Amino acid sequence: MSLVRADGILRIPRFLEGLDSGSSVEVELRRPIDEIENSILAIGSHDLSLDLLATLLRRHHSASRLSSAHVGSLGGLVALKRGEAHLAGCHLLDAATGEYNLPYVRQVLGREPVVLVTLVHRQQGLMVAQRNPKGISSLKDLARQDILFVNRQAGSGTRVLLDYELEKTGLDRTQIAGYEREEYSHTAVAALVASGAADVGLGILAAAKALGLDFVPLLQERYDLVIPRIHYESPLLQPLLDIARSQEFRSLVTALGGYDTSETGRVLTDE
Repeated sequence: MSLVRADGILRIPRFLEGLDSGSSVEVELRRPIDEIENSILAIGSHDLSLDLLATLLRRHHSASRLSSAHVGSLGGLVALKRGEAHLAGCHLLDAATGEYNLPYVRQVLGREPVVLVTLVHRQQGLMVAQRNPKGISSLKDLARQDILFVNRQAGSGTRVLLDYELEKTGLDRTQIAGYEREEYSHTAVAALVASGAADVGLGILAAAKALGLDFVPLLQERYDLVIPRIHYESPLLQPLLDIARSQEFRSLVTALGGYDTSETGRVLTDE
């Protein structure tokens, strides 16, 4: 799928392991240049609502495209710092303050002017096989010897949330079989549980429903879009922001299950 989604192909010469950052290179484009210039790049946390945004953007603004890469919330903030993306999906809980996203944004991006826009509130919980055959009901069950867990990657908001909750409950992560096994999206975790390769994973209700899994709800979190002001005010992002604030988008997100859209589109900070 990386080839299918690619805007272009860079050929690295034989016997050369890689190219230095900042090198000038030639890229064979696989899409028209005007389509590439009208692409919005989102790098950060994975959420199914981003897929809906991409679909609606293409439906209502055929010249625009939303392309997303799932590297976790912290990776998305770093990408913004490097100027590699227009926006980042983020749901990082600061253990010291109990506040979502803004403490990490200030830590990584410093004084760069940014706008935080709430996209959704969503349920996080334990995704388990249909009818929950092993009777998993809480995080404490992850330490059972008959339970195999699958984790999210370090730096993802879900991983930060898990570690925060484990510390609160006093559960030792070394007791959790599968803690070191990492996946890069909620659907990837759900797929492993659905296949029987794992018994449980932490994720969102929408991903569990999409793969026919049962779900043990634990808590609700806020998922924001972090947007540098220069991009927030640009004509490129306006169609996307309009769709995010539309009733059509809210209705489709709500239908996925496990989402609260009452604050969708709300600007949390503008500094």
